[in-house]
Amino acid sequence: MSRHFQSLANWQALSDQLPESCLRIASYNVHGCVGTDGRRDAARIGAVIEETGCDTVGLQESDYELDLIAAQTGMQAVPGLTLLRHDGHYGNALLTRRKVLAVRRLAFAWSSREPRNALDVDLEVGAHPVRVIVTHLGLWPAERRHQVKQILSLLKKTPISEHVVVLGDINEWLPLGRPLRWLNGLFGHSIVERSFPSRWPLLALDRAWVRPRHSLLALKAHRSPLAIIASDHLPVKALVATQAAATQPLASPACAEPYRPQRYLQASSSSGARTRRG
Repeated sequence: MSRHFQSLANWQALSDQLPESCLRIASYNVHGCVGTDGRRDAARIGAVIEETGCDTVGLQESDYELDLIAAQTGMQAVPGLTLLRHDGHYGNALLTRRKVLAVRRLAFAWSSREPRNALDVDLEVGAHPVRVIVTHLGLWPAERRHQVKQILSLLKKTPISEHVVVLGDINEWLPLGRPLRWLNGLFGHSIVERSFPSRWPLLALDRAWVRPRHSLLALKAHRSPLAIIASDHLPVKALVATQAAATQPLASPACAEPYRPQRYLQASSSSGARTRRG
């Protein structure tokens, strides 16, 4: 069995140990459903989402085929603010099998740059409310700093005990960039998983932060033969416990090593990336 398939097996074994109250969530920049082979295929994106085994997925660069993907995966679609470009509508979205309690759509306009936004959704997970924020930050450093400040101002007003997941394409190429440092300062250091470009991942552009920090049980990029061609990004998926589940130690999966978060705490390379859409 290859290293990548063994890694997927380890993840599934760990997920199988956890109760339904554990949130299985991913961030996925689907690139308008256009794969690395240049072919637009929403069904292929849906198949990758099914591969992840997640019940909730935050999407970036989602297009008009969102409803088709939702139907294929059996999830509820929550669209964010959509933008109109020369190649069609696109934006953030959330797919979930969890009960949706509230939806807030946030605009993060900055100067004359392309408008960016965030989708802020409250979910019911194992009788606990969990706040999920899906975003896609801009390409310019000043733009990203402005957008992260908006997110931080929202979160600083929420109770520290509230479960929060912030995920998305952060577009931060530098490991020590201020947006990363600010988010790490509030949530604790995010686990680094290289997700772009999908064929030869060099950069950890897709991130997830969780509060309380100990609720994050595992995080990794989902790399499969289908994921490599379906989009120019790999999905990054996480296991997030509710308060009750987070206090229970994890047993080792029968067919795998126990999960060790420190194995993924590595700085990503900031060179050699291919031209990307943003």
